Amino acid sequence: MAMKNYCWAVIDAMREEMARDKDVFLLGEDVAAAGGAFGGSRGLLDAFGPLRVRDTPISEEIIVGLAVGSAMMGKRPIVEIMFMDFFGLCLDQIANQGAKMHYLYNGAFKVPMVIRTLVATEMGIGPHHSQSLESWVAHVPGLKVVMPSSPRDAKGLLKSAIRDDNPVIFIEHLALHKMKEEVGDDEDFLIPIGKAEIKRQGEHATLIATGLMVHKALTAAEMLSREGIEVEVVDPRSISPLDMDTIAASVAKTNRALVVTSAHRNFGFGSEVAAEIMERSFYDLDVPVRRLSPPFTPMPFGKANEDFLIPNAERIAAAVRELVA
Repeated sequence: MAMKNYCWAVIDAMREEMARDKDVFLLGEDVAAAGGAFGGSRGLLDAFGPLRVRDTPISEEIIVGLAVGSAMMGKRPIVEIMFMDFFGLCLDQIANQGAKMHYLYNGAFKVPMVIRTLVATEMGIGPHHSQSLESWVAHVPGLKVVMPSSPRDAKGLLKSAIRDDNPVIFIEHLALHKMKEEVGDDEDFLIPIGKAEIKRQGEHATLIATGLMVHKALTAAEMLSREGIEVEVVDPRSISPLDMDTIAASVAKTNRALVVTSAHRNFGFGSEVAAEIMERSFYDLDVPVRRLSPPFTPMPFGKANEDFLIPNAERIAAAVRELVA
């Protein structure tokens, strides 16, 4: 075990998998000599050379198209798309090509590729770089979507994603890149895709949160604990497939549920979780499921303006108090 930040946990996962499997390679804008736009591929060019760590033109559609084709031919590409906001430029290759080839060719082709991308809500960098768009890709059959909230989860889930025979969207939150915790150095340390984790045990309400919101939920839970309210915090970790068994078991214990995300409330992941809870766990609920998300408006420039819109620990705690009142 060693203390690692989130970014280095991601780099370690890629380094170990590239050393393990010669078919794994990395491509994207500035991933080679520059070491990644935010340092997410430092040292990999020196370790594996320019044939396996490849800079690309600034064309997201070409980058993902290259990955789809190479994956169909037996390689295991890792693609870096700098921000998830840029998925609009390559969504055809992601949703209509990569996600569907296994189905269209009746299993003759596999598409074992990973697309690493960043969500940067609360970084104050404006409406073109601050969207949490996981519901875009979670809506597409054939894609797996993961969103780890800690260095340990990031390493274990990325290694599982690289070994998976399906296309996986791996969503990192930029604000978590400097978060540190103990991370195992076992080269076969894997966290299964599609398995949620209970980050904190509780009995009075279930808080389902993703990405950066997991840490706000945990802070809110500590605040509420001092008032005698014990909140269970569930991190799905995997957006699709979604581990509803773990979520439903928690709701059955607490009889209340609040879903907190950085994405918009309208038509988002939080709405899907709320609907699943209502269908599966209706008779376990003492009050209706509640969602807490930013309002349905483009994200403004400036961190202070973002903070005005995005749930924080105090707002989460207030919503839980209303649930248990």
